[in-house]
Amino acid sequence: MDRTQVERWVSGYELAWRSAGTAALDELFAPDAAYITSPWARPVVGRAAISELWQAERDGPDEAFTMTSEVVAVDGDTAVVRVAVDYGDPATSRWRDLWVLRWDADGRCTAFEEWPFAPDQPDGHGEG
Repeated sequence: MDRTQVERWVSGYELAWRSAGTAALDELFAPDAAYITSPWARPVVGRAAISELWQAERDGPDEAFTMTSEVVAVDGDTAVVRVAVDYGDPATSRWRDLWVLRWDADGRCTAFEEWPFAPDQPDGHGEG
């Protein structure tokens, strides 16, 4: 993978999140992909399970949000992406994430690991 391919994949991910249904996941994720929503979460494995997770987590294709991303690093089949998502219009929920992603030879994600941070989350230094 290179930066352009990673950016294209992230754009496809956002488009899939904004689309009805989960058919687009077939293009984004390998059949046995692992999807981890936080470093402490149990992996969700397989496209069918990822599809169920998506359906449970999002409000639907009309969900109002803005998303920006920046590819931080690419090394072979692995990339790190910084993502900012503000949900609502006006924003009622804000998240800043780091994604650690791995792909197969076909450009489908085999491992999606998310490190989400919210403004009211403790920062580990006794301050929120």
